[in-house]
Amino acid sequence: MRRIVIKIGSNVLTRADGRPDIAHMAQIVGQVAEIRGHGEQVVLVSSGAVACGRSMVTPGSSLDAVGCRQVFSAVGQIKLLNIYSDMFAEYGITVGQVLTQKDNFANRRAYLNQRSCIDALLESGVLPILNENDTTSLTELMFTDNDELAGLVASMTDASLLIILSNVDGIFTGDPAEPSSALIRRVMPGDDLSGVIVTRKSGFGRGGMGTKYGVARRLAAEGVDVVIANGVRPDILRAVVLGDMDAPDTPCTHFVAADADISPVRRWLARSTAFAKGAIHVNAKAAEILLSDRAVSLLPVGATAIDGSFDEGDIVAVINPDGRRIAVGRAACDADTARAALGHHGERPLIHYDYLFIE
Repeated sequence: MRRIVIKIGSNVLTRADGRPDIAHMAQIVGQVAEIRGHGEQVVLVSSGAVACGRSMVTPGSSLDAVGCRQVFSAVGQIKLLNIYSDMFAEYGITVGQVLTQKDNFANRRAYLNQRSCIDALLESGVLPILNENDTTSLTELMFTDNDELAGLVASMTDASLLIILSNVDGIFTGDPAEPSSALIRRVMPGDDLSGVIVTRKSGFGRGGMGTKYGVARRLAAEGVDVVIANGVRPDILRAVVLGDMDAPDTPCTHFVAADADISPVRRWLARSTAFAKGAIHVNAKAAEILLSDRAVSLLPVGATAIDGSFDEGDIVAVINPDGRRIAVGRAACDADTARAALGHHGERPLIHYDYLFIE
């Protein structure tokens, strides 16, 4: 049994006027039901709530962009989930809504609680449908888009496959609108496609191919297969999951998983660099030891400075003398305690090895 995360973009779920595209949604729901029928576990990350709400309500004239987004999300989320619920019910599938926000991935306790919730839903035969809680998320703490959220969810749930459904077949050698551009079918670990990424965003969503590429590359390096495909194409999910994703008649871009063995804690840390509350600067000797193959904790004797205000358990970056981030970890003490211990021998670690991820 595999665990598969499927991210469905706004342009797949909505029509040009922003209303739900019932035909496309029904097609995807049918494929997901069939995939589950083959014994696979599926988690959906669904966009479309804001676009859906935008077509249903006119916000007050005094509202700013954040207020408008909150209104659209609050109204559209109910509409979208009701459609999903009714459609999946035809296949005997119960859906469960999980709304989240970025700081739920920064706090280890919230992260584990969120993971336990999804595990419980799957164990109960419920199909989890996740989306960002746009009604309460602060602008500066919002996900770049749901591609970023899908990558975090795939990592958190220990998925073996992430499928990102957009309105294009995948990553091309140039602008997909140009006839001379060719679809890139397989991306091996270490391949760099940054030179061919077209950064244009989708019509209703916040993200573009650049974000999808970044998510796919990082997740594949963690050992997760990632596929970017066109969700509007009939039977694309069947072809990718139940057929051969690398077959010539299955248009998609497949990021092949690296042969990686990363613990759940370090997988969390690897995806937490954006959540750092502060930084610990280290001297050259400490940096050298941390970057070696030795299993070592970060001790105060090798630290030279502390940036920011953080508490025990917060995510902090580790900075070398050149100003480059070389690691990220979970602080074993607060910032004031760390400052008091700088350069001292015989003190407790600032970051224990078990909670240290070397980049």
